[in-house]
Formats: sequence, structure tokens, C-alpha cells
Amino acid sequence: IAATQPSTNWHLKENARDHHTSKFSSKELIVRRGQAFTVTFNGTEQPEQNLTFTAETGPKPSKLAKTQATFGISSTVSTESWSAVLQSTSSNSVSVSISSPPNAVLGRYRLSVQSTSSSSNFGTYLWFGFPGDDVFMPNMSECEEYVLEEFGIIFAGNKNHINGFGWNYGQFQEDILNICLSMLDRSLYYRQDPATDVAHRNDPKYLGRVLSSVVNANDDQGVLLGNWSGDYEGGKNPSSWTGSGEILQNWKKSGFKPVRYGQCWVFAAVLTTVLRCLGIPTRTITNFSSAHDADRNLRVDEFYDASGNHLDRAADSIWNFHVWNESWFSRSDLGSSYSGWQILDATPQEQSGGIYQCGPASRNAIKEGDVDLDYDCPFVFAEVNADCMYWNYDPDTGKKTLMYSESTVIGQFMSTKAVGRDDRVDVTNHYKYEEGSTKERDVFKKARKKLGLEDKFDPTAPTPHEIDLKPDISGKFKVAGPLDVGKDINLTLVLANLQSDAKALHINMTAWSTVYTRRPVKEIWKDSVFVTLSPKEEKQYPIMIPYTEYQQQLTTDNMIEITALCHVEGGIQVLVQRDITLDNPAIDIQVLGEAKVNKEVNVEVLFTNPIDMEVMDCVLQVEGNDLIRGILQIDVPPLKASETSSMKFTLTPFETGPKHLLVNFSCDKFTDIKTFKMVNVID
Repeated sequence: IAATQPSTNWHLKENARDHHTSKFSSKELIVRRGQAFTVTFNGTEQPEQNLTFTAETGPKPSKLAKTQATFGISSTVSTESWSAVLQSTSSNSVSVSISSPPNAVLGRYRLSVQSTSSSSNFGTYLWFGFPGDDVFMPNMSECEEYVLEEFGIIFAGNKNHINGFGWNYGQFQEDILNICLSMLDRSLYYRQDPATDVAHRNDPKYLGRVLSSVVNANDDQGVLLGNWSGDYEGGKNPSSWTGSGEILQNWKKSGFKPVRYGQCWVFAAVLTTVLRCLGIPTRTITNFSSAHDADRNLRVDEFYDASGNHLDRAADSIWNFHVWNESWFSRSDLGSSYSGWQILDATPQEQSGGIYQCGPASRNAIKEGDVDLDYDCPFVFAEVNADCMYWNYDPDTGKKTLMYSESTVIGQFMSTKAVGRDDRVDVTNHYKYEEGSTKERDVFKKARKKLGLEDKFDPTAPTPHEIDLKPDISGKFKVAGPLDVGKDINLTLVLANLQSDAKALHINMTAWSTVYTRRPVKEIWKDSVFVTLSPKEEKQYPIMIPYTEYQQQLTTDNMIEITALCHVEGGIQVLVQRDITLDNPAIDIQVLGEAKVNKEVNVEVLFTNPIDMEVMDCVLQVEGNDLIRGILQIDVPPLKASETSSMKFTLTPFETGPKHLLVNFSCDKFTDIKTFKMVNVID
């Protein structure tokens, strides 16, 4: 390959600097389309006018498909095709500036030069990114964040309690760029028609759509197998991953067998890594109270039985949070008003075109209700805008009764990492107009009309009479103490009589452990009480769920759904519901000294066992780009009640600048306690 040929000088360092590809762990030339790169040919005695270049990629290079180009030395750079401009000559060398067009096909190229007396071949990678390119982002700080930054923060939890954890995207780690090309070459699109697939790799919307299908393993033995059961035997708990590199490397090492297991943030993080590696500006977005509308009616239905149990019987669901991607590129197929951020989702939820893929959906189209545009706009629109119907369901008779409906609960606190800072930025107003506003309802009606739902009879929809029914009481759960794993849960059920006459209530309460999609896993607690409310009276009913009752039932998501179904004598039933997320105990990182390139520095991680029993099977996992190669795993001795563990290790940083160290601590009572620390490495 070129770097090993003595007759060719790639100017690797200079070209990599000019093309912002210096971070790649590769000895080959990696350049971005639309910008010139320099190559010097030594031992060339022929006049430069006799040099002919050929650039080709894919299994069947073709000039018609723009996967092959032949060009000679010209006086000016062409923006429409490959071109070469002479930079300098000497008695036995020629330096040439080679330019690819800003719409060139992405991939690994074979570049050959032919003179009248000799020829030579060499290889290069062509990636996205300069002015004129569909993915060009004019703001340099945004470009550095969304293409070059290897660390990210992903937000999770629920709408009442948002937390963030670090992720190591690692798009420049060794072999990642080759794995990205392997992903494309293993897609269903490539298998069906390799030459056509490669010819379309100049188009970011095509690549984004293809890669959203390959990151999941549902159709094509892709990278990750999803698992939302709460049982992760035979693989890794999705919450235990801290970076994409290990996942992608494992996929390749296994002979491209799906890695077990992923959930939405893992799919989104891996897609971020791949798209940033290819030069497409990409970020993760977390949507809290995210709707999964399986039947495209912009409505999600939830069912509860008479005891208040949340029934897992509907195809629709409302997830505590869902993570997808936004990628930045123009939409010549839709028009300039739909360019900018585009939504892609690699989590396999619903099929699109017969494959588990989603997007790109223009974010502007979602905000304006233009759900008739490509791709998958109805599904994404529902994720942030669907109306919710809460039903009481009798399993014996099959009868369902509407308890209430909501039009403002879906799509809240939409979050992403700030540019250049480790902070959360809310982007909800870029997806929809303010909830409750006339404009937001007008856009919702517009979307329903475009989908043909306004004039279509839906036998499953509630009647206007059902929707107009007003409850006699109101209720809510208030948090009455810390929500920490290892501590008792204290809540207060607050009930208020809205009427001027007394109301008798029979209240059935339940608490279930759930995964983050709010799928019930195990019942933790239940109770039943009779309450009488005087006219306009408010009453508070304290609830305490001991740690001993939920300890064995809790999933690794640390999430519990608590409900109170209030049967009001002579009135309609009222559902009071709250999702709570319990916090793991804290873990602390201390860097003991200055971090310098190629110098050892000690790090201490501290964890105190907060419960009154011993914790065992303790493991610390550490990773961080440019701080440590691979992943460090440390087995930690058991910890008695209130005992503090001091876990020490050394780092030898190998690059200067701000770097992020990620740690993940697990034991038999607490899983995946994560934190990160910024380490500033100096010379």
C-alpha cells in the first residue's frame, strides 16, 4: 500500500492535518472529499503531462456509476470531477495536488498513476466533509464536537429525574474505520446489489438509512442484538457497556456475529461512532416519555386492570426515555427548508421498507407536521407528539373503559450534550411547538390529516362522550424522601375531592419493577384502602416500600412504576401513576498528580458501601481514549457495611489535551455505577 512504497511520498502527516484525520490509528492515507491532498512521485522521469490517474472503488468500478474516474494533470481544480494540479517538479520527482469532487463516493479507493514507461498503485480512504459537501457544517466548534469528539454524554432516567453518563465513542480507535466499511459491505443492500450499493455511498441519507439497519441484528446479522427482557444471560447487560469500540471490535473478532446485548442508547451510541468515523456530524438525542406508536394512528393506548396493574397487552407503549441520533446533512430530495438535523434510529422497533431501519426524517418536517415526507416521519412524529389513552381493561370480559386521555405528556425534556461542555442542552422546541399552544394542536391536526386519520373511522378510538367525562377526584404521588438504591422508598399519595359532595373511594395500589421501556417485570408491593373524602377535601396517604421488599425484584435499570387505581362510587375511575428511578450510590475519581504525556500518573477510585450488609463480586472497569489502551478491569475484594474501597491504578497518557476517564463499578447489590472525569494532559 502506498505508505510502504519508496517511490511514493504520501505526505501522511501534512495531509492528515489538513483533512482533520490525524486522530485515525492508521498508516494509510485518509482524506475528506472536496479538498485537495498532495502526493509526490519519486523516480518519475517522464514529463508531468504524460501522467494519467485512475481512482476507483467498489467491486465493479464504473465511470457511469461514478465509482471510477480517469484524469490527467490540469491547470485548475474541478468541483465536478476528480482532478490533479501540478505543484512542483524536479529532475526525478513530481508533486501533484489531487482533488475529489464534494459528491464523490465514500470508501476505500485504489489510486493508480500511469506514465508512458511505468505505473504504480496505492490506496486511500475517502471520507465526508468539506465545503460543498452535503454534510458540511459551517460552525467549526460544532464540527469538532459532532465529528472529531470521541467522548459523549447520554441522558437517561425519566422526565422527573434526568441523569447522564459518559460514553467513549472512540471513532478513531484502531481498525474502527475498516469495521465501518465492513458494516456497509454486510448490509442487505450490498448483498442484493453490490455495485449499486457502492455507487450510492456518496449520499449521507442513503448511508444513514443503511447503517441504521446494520447496527441492529434483526435482518442482517448486524452489530448488536437487542434485549429488553431484564434477563441478560449469555451476553452483557446493556447498561454495562461504556464505549462503542469494545462492541465493534467484538463483532469483528467473532466473525461478525451479533454482540449480545444492546438497548436504545447502545444502538444510538454505536451509530454515532460509525457516522462520526465516516465524517457525518452526529449526536445522540434522548426523548423522555417517548411513544412507540405501533399502528400509525398517532395515539398510544395503555391498559390497567382493576387492581391497578399495568398490563403488557398493547403493541403501543410509552418508554421512560428513548435515545436516537441526529445527523447533519442537506436534503436535496425534499428541499432546503428540510436540511440540517436529520433523525436516524438504529433501535429495532418497527419495520420500514421491510427492514428494521428508521430515517432519515427531517427534524424540520417533524416540527411542522409534514409526516408525508421520507423517511419514517409518522413514527418519529408520534414518538414526540402522540396523544395518550389510559384504559381500564377487564381480562375476563374483554371490556375496556377509558379512564382519561392526555395530549401533553409525550416528548419531554429532549436532551443532548452541549457543544464543548459536559452539560445538557434541551432541544424540545426544535421538535415541536409549545405544548398546549394553538400552533402545536394545529400541527397535530395537520399530521393526522396527512395520514388520512381525520376522516377514517377508528373502532378502537374513544368516543367524544368518553373523552368529555370529567373525574370527581384528582390524585398524584409525591416523593417524600431520597430515592436511592439500598434505602426505603417513601412516597405520599395525595387525593383531592373536586366536588361539593362527599366521595367514597376504594383504592388499589401496586408497585412493579420495570425496564426503562416501562414493561412490568416483577411485582414489588401492593395495598388496598378505603377512603372517604369530604367536599373539596384533600387527604394524604403515606406509602413506604422497604428495601428488603424491592431488593431482589429491582431490574438493573433501577426503575419502579407505582399506580393507584381509584374506584369512585358513582363516578369514573381515576388512575394515579408515577415512574421513579432510584439512584445508585456515588463513586469518586481522584487523579493523584499532573497528567503528562508518556508519564505514569496514579488514579484512585473511592466507593463506600451504603447498606448494612456486605457487598460481593465487586469489579471496576476503566476506559478512556488517549489515556489507556483497551479496557482495564480490576477485581475488588468484598466490602462490609459502611466500608470504603480505595481502588488504585496507573495511567500513561499518550496524547495532550482534555481527555475523559470513564469508570464503571458493579457488585452483587449495585450494578453499573458510572462516572467520568475530565483529565487535562500536558506535555
